[in-house]
Amino acid sequence: MRVDGRRVGAAYKGEGIIYGTPEEVWKFLLPADNGLRAKWDENVKDLQVLELIKDDLLITRTITPSAAMKLISPRDFVDLVLIKKYDDGTITSNATYLDYPSCPPQSGYVRGFNHPCGCFCEPVPGEPNKTHVVSFFQTDLSGYLPQKVVNSFFPHSMAELYNNLQKAVNKLQE
Repeated sequence: MRVDGRRVGAAYKGEGIIYGTPEEVWKFLLPADNGLRAKWDENVKDLQVLELIKDDLLITRTITPSAAMKLISPRDFVDLVLIKKYDDGTITSNATYLDYPSCPPQSGYVRGFNHPCGCFCEPVPGEPNKTHVVSFFQTDLSGYLPQKVVNSFFPHSMAELYNNLQKAVNKLQE
């Protein structure tokens, strides 16, 4: 597995090959109530669908646990998410922060903001059981965090995302 967690401007990019079909991999990334994401991703404590606008357009709230030895307090993020499936088997989720009055900031969480971000699962040509996964994060964690903490957290966090995603997909295939 290859993971590239370099910082690109204000965005972080992760990229890797996951052994599994795009549909199998997508099951673990799908933003859904009681979905699999909170079960395997240590940076997602809970994911809630606040409103299903259409089958491919939804409003979500993602809750994260504290991180970086509790230097980063628990956060929550409210996003508008668009899911697209393409004829070649590629599946994408594209998200951005949404001011959603029905879900105001809640006690115990710092409200973070996702600038446009996304995750792409695309088939690897000639390799039906491999998926090329690319993710982009442009997240403002808000609060009073030293930039050094943020800069050290994201690359490690993204590498772990890919490792844990592969482990989760492996369990599905067993």
